Amino acid sequence: MSDFTNILSKYFTPMLTNVIQQLQEHHASNILSIQEFRDEYTVHCKKSHILEICTFLRDNEECRFDYCSDICGADAYTPENRFEVIYNLYSLTHKHRVRLKVFVDEHDLHVPSVTSIWQGAEWPERETYDMYGIIFDGNKDLRRMYMPEDFEHYPLRKDFPLMGVSGSIPLPPK
Repeated sequence: MSDFTNILSKYFTPMLTNVIQQLQEHHASNILSIQEFRDEYTVHCKKSHILEICTFLRDNEECRFDYCSDICGADAYTPENRFEVIYNLYSLTHKHRVRLKVFVDEHDLHVPSVTSIWQGAEWPERETYDMYGIIFDGNKDLRRMYMPEDFEHYPLRKDFPLMGVSGSIPLPPK
């Protein structure tokens, strides 16, 4: 391990460990799993409690995750919990990050929007909707960003045809 890594682990790991302890103490029943890899934590939470967990992480003095740097989706292409929504949070105050994940079933694509907690979440939620079809309840401007509004498919899903949907969008001439 380099000297720089040793210095970083002295200052940042204890803070993150404290954040994880706070989460476990206040929201243990809403957390499915916690994984640590290279001093970064990923917390899998129940979809129905994502708003209260995000509010806790923003408002708790020891956490203070005041910046939602990204929201994205992932498609596991499995019968249960096919999709995930991934929230990358950062604390400008404490200079640490955490990743939250929630499972989204193919038959219930609704997730509560976190725009009431972080206004900057609006566009990443829209992008995730546009690419995966995950619906963020409470996002006031949930519409397509890249694809035409009447496009019926979601290009980042694993069942999307590799060569696209024939005849679905007119392509510009060569």
